[in-house]
Amino acid sequence: MKNSINSKRKPRQAGFSLVEVLITLVIMSVGMLGIAGLYVQSLQAGRTSMFRHHAVTLASDVADRIRANPLAGIAYIDPVGANNNCVLGAVCTSAQMAANDIFLWKAQAQNTLPGGDVTIVFAPAAGVVPPTYQITITWTEPNMIVAPTYVITIPVRPV
Repeated sequence: MKNSINSKRKPRQAGFSLVEVLITLVIMSVGMLGIAGLYVQSLQAGRTSMFRHHAVTLASDVADRIRANPLAGIAYIDPVGANNNCVLGAVCTSAQMAANDIFLWKAQAQNTLPGGDVTIVFAPAAGVVPPTYQITITWTEPNMIVAPTYVITIPVRPV
């Protein structure tokens, strides 16, 4: 009698069924796609951060050079014939130094930022307010509709 009861029982299942394995693969593939998307997003954020760092560094360099040459005034507004003629030891006027500075900035912007450019707006002194320079650094980034910019305004007291 014992034998007849044991023979009617279904054998126990060992291992996984094919459906369980397929469901597990689908769940894991969705998770892996999410991880890949996060990785791509972090790479893009790192690139954007690096470009912003270069823009801030370049704007700081521009501001320091303008402060070092406070008598140049309007000469910093993209003069015609900006070149690299003011080398170490050369005697240059304020306007020549401004032209040299602009030449160096434009080259540095092109080398460190994709489509990089530097523009400067000069606002002469008004009363007791010192003259100011608005420095704008622009560059292009893929997948951005509006080109990113970094703008800084500095007052410069003539010596």
